[in-house]
Amino acid sequence: MARKSAPDDLLAPLTVVVGQEELLLDRAVAEVVAAARAADPETDVRDLAPGGLQPGQLAELTTPSLFAERKVIVVRAAQDLGADSVKEVKAYIGSPAEEVVLVLVHAGGVKGKGLVDAAKKAGAREVLCAKLTKAGDKLAFIRNEFRTLGRSASPEACQALLDALGSDLRELAAACSQLTSDIEGTIDETAVARYYSGRAEATGFEVADLAVTGRAAEALERLRWALAVGQPPTGITYALASGVRSIGRLATAGRNMRPGDLARELGMPPWKVDRVRQQMRGWTGDGVAAALTAIAAADAAVKGGSDDPAYALERAVVAVARASRAGARP
Repeated sequence: MARKSAPDDLLAPLTVVVGQEELLLDRAVAEVVAAARAADPETDVRDLAPGGLQPGQLAELTTPSLFAERKVIVVRAAQDLGADSVKEVKAYIGSPAEEVVLVLVHAGGVKGKGLVDAAKKAGAREVLCAKLTKAGDKLAFIRNEFRTLGRSASPEACQALLDALGSDLRELAAACSQLTSDIEGTIDETAVARYYSGRAEATGFEVADLAVTGRAAEALERLRWALAVGQPPTGITYALASGVRSIGRLATAGRNMRPGDLARELGMPPWKVDRVRQQMRGWTGDGVAAALTAIAAADAAVKGGSDDPAYALERAVVAVARASRAGARP
């Protein structure tokens, strides 16, 4: 293996899958297995459990069979292999057997890094499956899931799905699949709420809807419940900012535009334009600016700038509710 295998060459003699995101790791392995079986339905797949590769076993597994069948050998938790097994794997990847695809699954990090380095040096195909920790990365995952399934979902729907289900990619992927099979047309926030409101009784968007209409006490109650059931604080600040920005955008849009043209101009479905129009009563330009400033401060706080993110969110909710009534004062 003198040359680097192409990233899309699923039948490369050696693939190294590195990371800790379980769903992505399993998908990377499944893609190799599917490609091998598409090329040869009789492919022999040996998916070894962590610690399943014993000294001397690799030579046995990679020995050509009498029927010259294709083989896929998956070694899980390669970072935990013993010294003798690591030595055997390194020797093998220097001269791999024909019709054998070896997949090494490694958690990343320093432990066992020498094996990954040796595989890459030998020209292995590499698949990175890093843990998705940032909300933006998880949102990108959700958008890509819908795109892969051939469907589109609104940004609000993607955020609502993340708020409702949390960060488990398996659950998020399953939800995308269910929504795609059950809902026609673009998947919106309403559809997500209808399917998954039972999973999270309070969402950031519920808090935002109450706050932007000045119902501070109700918004605070929903906020506390949302935090109690595990809603991510960043999702709540996103929903607050989204609600206030929608009001600001509608307030500055052309007053004489037809509803359909207005919806296209703002990138909102018509039903949302109607809802935001009802929410914007009492708002002023200064109110929007003050609310967004308070939300930005809360966002910084929940991302590590404060020891009490819940209190920062409460202050933001109160500030938004007050700003919504600024134009109604004498």
